[in-house]
Amino acid sequence: MDFVAGAIGGVCGVAVGYPLDTVKVRIQTEAKYTGIWDCVRDTYHRERVRGFYRGLSLPVCTVSLVSSVSFGTYRHCLAHICRVRYGSADAKPAKTDITLSGFASGLVRVFLTSPTEVAKVRLQTQTQAQQRRRPSASGPLVPLAAPPPCPVPPAGLLPGPRYRGPLHCLATVAREEGLRGLYKGSSALLFRDGHSFATYFLSYATLCEWLTPAGQSRPDVSGVLVAGGCAGALAWAVATPMDVIKARLQADGRGRQRYRGLLHCVLTSIREEGPRVLFKGLLLNCCRAFPVNMVVFVAYEAVLRLTRGLLT
Repeated sequence: MDFVAGAIGGVCGVAVGYPLDTVKVRIQTEAKYTGIWDCVRDTYHRERVRGFYRGLSLPVCTVSLVSSVSFGTYRHCLAHICRVRYGSADAKPAKTDITLSGFASGLVRVFLTSPTEVAKVRLQTQTQAQQRRRPSASGPLVPLAAPPPCPVPPAGLLPGPRYRGPLHCLATVAREEGLRGLYKGSSALLFRDGHSFATYFLSYATLCEWLTPAGQSRPDVSGVLVAGGCAGALAWAVATPMDVIKARLQADGRGRQRYRGLLHCVLTSIREEGPRVLFKGLLLNCCRAFPVNMVVFVAYEAVLRLTRGLLT
């Protein structure tokens, strides 16, 4: 049932946090933004509310599978470790057991999330790429006697979007960049998700233990809300440096590639923008992660308790 509970919790979390995720990606990939509110104002001014939900359909369709695998892998790894070390899957795990299971959960999800992350980042940063390709209003005058053979759109109009949607984006990337294009930035994603999910599950388990009232085995709803929110914020605090690099590698599409790999992206970003670049979006990540993971863990625990009640 951990797979089902994780799927439901993940969908609830995406519904809450996606607009802030769009802002986060744009801040991390575009140097022109001076802060969160600058990005929010600019996005709303140019694209209205729809701009905050670019690329949403693919994460909604896939997050149930990814979240299901994450929570299910964590629980099954933990049960296996406890069975090997203590002789019973129901034995109380040590902190190292929780950390290893969380790390394994993070590694497994990378193989599922990398293509969808590429599509999400490309769609979220698509408007900025169009702005850079805006045709110039200045140029040589064309004699009246020699009109152009085909109509020229008025200067200042943006070209059509390169990607018409998530599936078109995935198909275009696969066609132009091959399988490697779909897994661009996966090395940074491995570094990001491995230790961040270890932090995620360890901090949640520790906080739940602290917040459980005397005489009970689990915390109440308020305890789950606090533990889930804090676990999410802590995990993103750990993940943000690699999240910045991942976003830049994935946004670095064909025709305008700047980075030759993970290390080159890290060194180039630090050289051009300073070490602070690795923490771009940190505050936003943590602010977004708190409510999102409150919802994720409350939904997860509610589904588990409901199914256990139905089965007993």
